Amino acid sequence: MADTIKVTILEDGTIKIETDKVSMPNHTNAENFLMAITQAAGGTVERERKSGVHTHTHDGHTHTHEH
Repeated sequence: MADTIKVTILEDGTIKIETDKVSMPNHTNAENFLMAITQAAGGTVERERKSGVHTHTHDGHTHTHEH
């Protein structure tokens, strides 16, 4: 399902956040949400992206990245 953000707090206090595809209208809001959680929690951030192709469009053009 698109636009889903799953937040899990693990036993050791680690905050695990998983997302499905996020639509362009919600992409900025999702990024802002993740940044706010990061700032509020402190500590370090590790990002792991699923392998595959990531495509996004902005300013009238599309970028495609392979992971």
